[in-house]
Amino acid sequence: MSDPRNVAHDKKVKQEKAHEKPESDSGGKVGKTKRKKAAAAASGDNGAENTAVAAETPVVEQAPGEHEKSIAVLSKLKEMEFHSRANIETLAGLTLTIDDELKQKDFIDPIGELYGAQDGFQTRITALIASYEAKCESLKPSA
Repeated sequence: MSDPRNVAHDKKVKQEKAHEKPESDSGGKVGKTKRKKAAAAASGDNGAENTAVAAETPVVEQAPGEHEKSIAVLSKLKEMEFHSRANIETLAGLTLTIDDELKQKDFIDPIGELYGAQDGFQTRITALIASYEAKCESLKPSA
């Protein structure tokens, strides 16, 4: 699985390139189609999921750039989730070190509490990301 930070960076670069390119001479249709395909490929969604989400969510008036800003927020949330997973793995390693190697029993409970708090954060941010992804899909321009 790829690093979410790399995926987020790639999306940002693609968006910046899409905004810098001038529209084609054929009325802009080709440029818009390429951007749509690139955005769909970058998000990893398939067409069936997009139509299901579009059917469920009503059309919402949005300010220009709201979708792009929402994607940036989603990227930050995914980065936080990535670091949360790393923190859980680190805390698990520290628990083993403190308990098994150092035999410092006084610190097992505080580390366990931190692990539980981080695990709770991980669960909640994962749920938030799922719901925010659905919101971003509903904000996608439909032209």
